[in-house]
Amino acid sequence: MSNLRAVGLLGAAAALTGGVAYIAWTYISARRAKDPERGRSRRHPQEVQQQQQQQHHASATNAVKQQEKPLPQKQILVLGMDGAGKTSVLHSLTTQKVNRSETPTKGFNAVCFNIQNIKLEFLEIGGGESLRAYWNMYLSRALMLVYVVDAADHARLPVAKSHLHQMIQHDALLPVVVLANKQDLPGAYSITEMHDALALSEIGDDRKLFLIGTHLVKEGAEIPSSLQDARELIIQLVSDCQ
Repeated sequence: MSNLRAVGLLGAAAALTGGVAYIAWTYISARRAKDPERGRSRRHPQEVQQQQQQQHHASATNAVKQQEKPLPQKQILVLGMDGAGKTSVLHSLTTQKVNRSETPTKGFNAVCFNIQNIKLEFLEIGGGESLRAYWNMYLSRALMLVYVVDAADHARLPVAKSHLHQMIQHDALLPVVVLANKQDLPGAYSITEMHDALALSEIGDDRKLFLIGTHLVKEGAEIPSSLQDARELIIQLVSDCQ
């Protein structure tokens, strides 16, 4: 059986616990700035005060300009078969609270939020058969793909697999985060079973590919750690792509 593959710019490790994959990574950075005052000659106090006032004014002006400047927008495409739980996962990811939706998406659903000076737009396209024709049209514009699969819907896994492989074959570098959703349901496939059912080992080695088991239980509660891991991973991948 192929091992799970999780490739990231900063490194990732995947572990199996009760059928749920938890991905963790570390990112440590340190910056040291030289003392700007070192080596400067002594100046008159009034000259120093005047320069400080000028610097303060310039900083304030730049801050205002930064606020007026529109944030760069990154689009993340959220796809999957109808009934996979895309809308519930999407709203729970963005609000960090379990937000269930029983209404199937009939067209398009966009959710935006700002993080680290970037405007993230999650664009969900309905998974009904008539809407799947639009998937490829929007894929070329996306920074990454979040593909939601119902781990308990065994009968339609071959169809979900076929659509996934067909979509990404034209872009060998598009990052893909696969969410094996509904892990809490009886009979839901484990992560290793989902890995084999979706034939993820056949996807190119150069691609950043992640498989995470997710589930949503209590409405309004904090999202489970697995979904929080997925959220942080997506944000990190967006940051790395800048």
